[in-house]
Amino acid sequence: MRTWSDDNPKAQLMQRKRTAIVDAAREAFLDTGYAETSVHRIAAAAGVSIKTVYRHFDGKDDLFSAVMRDACSMPEPEVLPDNDSEFPDLPWFTESPQVALPLAGVDYLRRVLSPTELALYRVVTRDAPRFPELGHRYRQIMELRVHALQRYLERWAPSQDWKAGSLRWAAGTFVAMLGGGLFEDALHGVREPTEEDITERARKAADQLMTLLKAD
Repeated sequence: MRTWSDDNPKAQLMQRKRTAIVDAAREAFLDTGYAETSVHRIAAAAGVSIKTVYRHFDGKDDLFSAVMRDACSMPEPEVLPDNDSEFPDLPWFTESPQVALPLAGVDYLRRVLSPTELALYRVVTRDAPRFPELGHRYRQIMELRVHALQRYLERWAPSQDWKAGSLRWAAGTFVAMLGGGLFEDALHGVREPTEEDITERARKAADQLMTLLKAD
């Protein structure tokens, strides 16, 4: 995605156009999927020219990535933050592990189980065999979530009695424990998880993660 500095006099106009393009792209992708959606259709729905679309995005896969980032509330997948200040939208990030991990689990599940994220995941699984870049883009965005958890664990590791050799593995395991079962049920329309389901799963996964972190 292309960006402009805040002091650029056209920055606000560019941001409004970008938002309109992303909104139009999301509706188009959810309506007809990735394969059947054209950049021309997105431009028309957003009320901008094709040239304007390409001022903001490199192509359709870049657009889909932007839609995914917007739905997931994640930054650029090329940017993996290296300091705590890079996670302003994660209120749990400054809390102790006993408090933060259940909150992080609830936050993750609410996002990944949202109707928009589930619908976009269905688009990915349907069209990725023909367009492998979809799977790659989706993996990049999911990796940011694991990275945020990894950075959190690294922040607290020096003051904790943790013996896990790989905090990256621990963060990935936590995400896997959170989603197992609940995600599949929601994805396939078997059952919509309740807030109680989400809270209980987050608590159990946090407890299991703490056990893993302390295990020899």
